[in-house]
Order: sequence, then C-alpha cells, then structure tokens
Amino acid sequence: MEKIYYSIGEVAEILGESTSLVRFWTNSFGKFLKPRRNSRGNRVYTNEDIETLKQLHLLIKSQGMTLDGAAQVLDQSRKKVEGRVKALNSLREIKSQLEEIRSTL
Repeated sequence: MEKIYYSIGEVAEILGESTSLVRFWTNSFGKFLKPRRNSRGNRVYTNEDIETLKQLHLLIKSQGMTLDGAAQVLDQSRKKVEGRVKALNSLREIKSQLEEIRSTL
C-alpha cells in the first residue's frame, strides 16, 4: 500500500538528492509543484509531485538542461518526459533484478 503524502526527506531519498535541492526545485517550479503543508507547516508531497520531481531530475541532472529549459520542456511536452522517466525506472528495476540473479549464481 502506497502512502498518500511523503515528507521532503523521503522525497529527497527517492530522488537521491538533498532536501535543500528538493526545496529549491519546489520554489523554482511553483507552476508544476504544489506540495501541501501539514499541521506543523512542513511540506508534504503527493505521488504526482514526486513524478514531477523525477521528470525535473531527468531534465536537469541527466540531460543537463537549465531551469528555464526544463520548465519549457515540461510546458510543451510533459507526456514525452513522463514516458522517459517511466522507461528509466523500468530499466533500473530490471538492472537491480539482474544484479540480484547474478549474485545468486
């Protein structure tokens, strides 16, 4: 069962980045990210927010785009980026499964 809301620390761990970078991207991409705040005032992220952050991670970190460039791509062809992120996640899962099989041989 998946969680409904994730803390900024959990999101940072999922992305493999620091919490300050997640916070920076949240502030920089307010058009795409709208995390809620809990009763303590902390940001909490939904699965949709995490998918958007994964897309940003792909565009900025993997493809070397600028923040403005990444925002333009998300505006113009979000579905295309979404497909790439899903494909990369599938490949990472397959790789980990193959490594696990290799270690048992």
